[in-house]
Parts: sequence; structure tokens; C-alpha cells
Amino acid sequence: MPKVSSVVVPYAAYLRVYEPLAAFPEPERSHWARYARRPGRPSYQDELRRSLADLLPTPPVVVPVHESRDAFVLDVDGVVCVCPWRTRLRGWQALDDLAEELPAVVLDAVLPPVVRRQAAQDYERWLARNPDARPWIRTATWQVPLNWFVLVSDEEREYVRGVGAAAAGAAGKGGGDSAAGEGLGAAGGLGDEPPSLRYRTPMVQARRRVARGLRALRDAVDEGPLVDGLVDVGRWLEEFHPRSLVELDYGGLVHVLPAGELEGDHSAADVAEGIEALRQGDGTAAAEAYGRLVERWRGVRERRSAN
Repeated sequence: MPKVSSVVVPYAAYLRVYEPLAAFPEPERSHWARYARRPGRPSYQDELRRSLADLLPTPPVVVPVHESRDAFVLDVDGVVCVCPWRTRLRGWQALDDLAEELPAVVLDAVLPPVVRRQAAQDYERWLARNPDARPWIRTATWQVPLNWFVLVSDEEREYVRGVGAAAAGAAGKGGGDSAAGEGLGAAGGLGDEPPSLRYRTPMVQARRRVARGLRALRDAVDEGPLVDGLVDVGRWLEEFHPRSLVELDYGGLVHVLPAGELEGDHSAADVAEGIEALRQGDGTAAAEAYGRLVERWRGVRERRSAN
């Protein structure tokens, strides 16, 4: 599939679920089995570029007319696992969140009210026919939500500083299919592989960490944004096959963070340390871990404000 552009689109991080082919009903299972054998599958950068390109016409195409039939694919110990894009569904859901992200005057200028009303009506009709629909991908801009880090551990952290094309090719041959790897190769544009930072963990492990984290947080703080966010992501994970794989990918954020900051970013370790401190009743240690996280991500938020 041809690339939409060689320009890197930054700012977005992703939480993805890859399900084994057995989790999909027919005929979708056969479609993904054929799709997984295709060479040159599109990357996460291609997906984002397509979405941004849809906003250029007048009026803008807020949500794709047809659902995407693309996906990210991984080979996990010989089992093909698929993460469908579901771009149309995610577009509708993102549109619901925009009112909280942008001032009304800016939102009306970017996406006229008539366009938003039509998209909302389309979503309502579609949802009535597909009440159990859920996305395989969650997206966050200019941040990685702290509750995402609860799902993974520092030992699962995979950081690539960025290598030349030849080394990237050798790494790709040894590592199997990779949505992030494909995206990096496409995004480089100059024969180099940009940096990447991601975590991957089995679904059963992610669910176990959610449960442990919620117990510790509720015992210590009862309610709050972190608890609410963790409850939400935990419910989302329950929708998927137990043999799925969960991936936290910094995505385009690696292009706005200096290499030194990326290399020293161990946010999952800080979150785990803070939760363990709460479990032990050590409020001081928990506050120190939280302080490191706040300081690390303050710089990212400042870049968002500058843009």
C-alpha cells in the first residue's frame, strides 16, 4: 500500500490490544488471516496521516465513510495476533471528547456544528446496530495516561535509540512483525530508524496488575482520577480474549522528546514503586515517585501549550 506521506506525524501515544485470530468470528477471521500475509502493511503513522488528510477538505471529513479494513499484526510465539484499526469507530469516539479539549469558538471554526451534528447522528444510528462495539486502540495526545503504566512493568520496556537502515533491517528479521517497527521504518524517510519506546505484556498479566493497583489505590486514596482511569481501562481489557497481548507505545511522542529524556524515562517503574509504597503505607515514598512522574511529563505538557 502506498504511503500517504513521508512526513512524521508526532504527538500521539497508543494503548493497543492484539487478539489471536481465534477470537474473531468468520468471515472476519479469514480476512485477517489473509491480511497478515500481505507485505508492506501500513504503519501507525500512515493511519494518522490519513485521518489528518480527511480534515483538509471543506467541509472536513470528520469520520471516515467506511470502516477501515487495516490492522496491526504481531506474531506472538507462532500465533498471529491482530489489532484492527477501527478508524471510523475511534473517530466518532474522539469527536465526543473534543468538546472537553477545545474552546467552543475554536471547535466551531475547526469542525462546524452542522458537521458534528451529522456525525453524532450517524454514530447514534450505527451504535444502535452495533451495541457491543469497542476499539482495539486507545489514543492519547501529548501524554501517556498514568493508568496505562499500571498495566506494564519496567522489565517489559523496549527502548530503541534509533539505528541505520541496515541495522534496522537486521533487527526486523530477528524480531518478527511489529506495528511499531513498520511505522518507524516508514516514518524515517531518510534511511534511518527513529527511536521507539514501548511495552508489551500478556493480557492476563495486565489484568492482574489492574486488580492489584486498584486494591492499593482504593485502600490509600479511595477515589480520584487515577482510580477512575484504571477502572475504565480495566473494564476495557475485560472485553478481549485472555490470550491477547497489550502494547503501550509512545508512538509519535518520541519525536518531541529528546533522546536523553527517552532513555531515562522509566515511568512504569515509578508508577509501580508508587503503588507498592501505598500498599506498604509509605506515603513519603509514594509522593516521591509521583513527583518524578509529574516533573517528567510537565515538559511534554509545556510543549503542547507552545503548540
